[in-house]
Amino acid sequence: MVLSLLLWTAVAIIATGILWKGSDWLEHSSEGLSTYYELPDIVQGALVVAIGSSFPELATVVLSTILHGEFDLGVAAIVGSAIFNILIIPAAAGLVSKDPLESNRDLVYKEAQFYIISVAVLIITFSFAAIFNPISAKEGIILGEMDRFLALLPLLLYGFYIFIQYQDTMDYVSERDSSNINPLKEWGILIVSLAVILIGVELLVRSAIEFGNLLGTPSFLWGISVVAAGTSIPDAFVSIKKAQKGDPVTSMANVLGSNIFDLLVCIPVGVLIAGATVINFSVAAPLMGALTLGTLLLFSFMRTDMILDRWESAGLIFCYLLFLLWMGLENFGVIDSIPSLPS
Repeated sequence: MVLSLLLWTAVAIIATGILWKGSDWLEHSSEGLSTYYELPDIVQGALVVAIGSSFPELATVVLSTILHGEFDLGVAAIVGSAIFNILIIPAAAGLVSKDPLESNRDLVYKEAQFYIISVAVLIITFSFAAIFNPISAKEGIILGEMDRFLALLPLLLYGFYIFIQYQDTMDYVSERDSSNINPLKEWGILIVSLAVILIGVELLVRSAIEFGNLLGTPSFLWGISVVAAGTSIPDAFVSIKKAQKGDPVTSMANVLGSNIFDLLVCIPVGVLIAGATVINFSVAAPLMGALTLGTLLLFSFMRTDMILDRWESAGLIFCYLLFLLWMGLENFGVIDSIPSLPS
């Protein structure tokens, strides 16, 4: 057992390295394409870079559902990644930045508010599954079937988000020189980077499943911690690099845009592939509540003087550690604040 644990730990580390390299290529190609197509910084971060860096989360849901029949693991990775993104990535970017991480009103009042709407819509979609497609369960457990029709609700909202971002590009005039950028080359690098990331995600998903089997713990636990952190590496890499380059708006927009994509696209795509899936609302509601609290905390910090200072960054990291402690105690049966956590 010890050797197996060491083996799969090594696989997880290698997978993380693969994701890191793929993310590096992704960051360069996304920046080049955004410059070539003359996109505003906030659109670059919230849409182009965010979708690219969220590819691991999308791949996790697809691979977990199709290859391993572990939709719960995919959803756990998405929610865990969203919480990691909202607490750890801004904190890391704030700590490596020479100056306090700055935000602006567009970021706080447009991106942040749309993100809160995204969280609310996903919770409502889960609620509809429990209300209109209920499934019998033991007392205290609320289950519902989320079908393809319900999965279209968050996808339609994401279509509206793309429309809003498109409007921001209409009157924008770029001052960056794009004459030396070869778009075909950048698209080629982008495609290769996505393939590399796909390989890393599959190794990480397999590691999570094996950890659960070897230790007799739910794959849910490893999905919401190890896989979530691993698949968030592209988001972290991009945001930290942008912060170091003195581009805090793109750095923060990437975090919000990535989470919007994760919640409104990744989970529904998994449902579209599976045809229908059972949603344990008794588990989903507390986790979405934790995500909402983390979101409100970040936005409160961002709105205070429109900066995120180092003390606030440290506070975000502390909150994430508390979340991991809570999940660990739940999964190992020390506490029981969430009914019927997946086992």
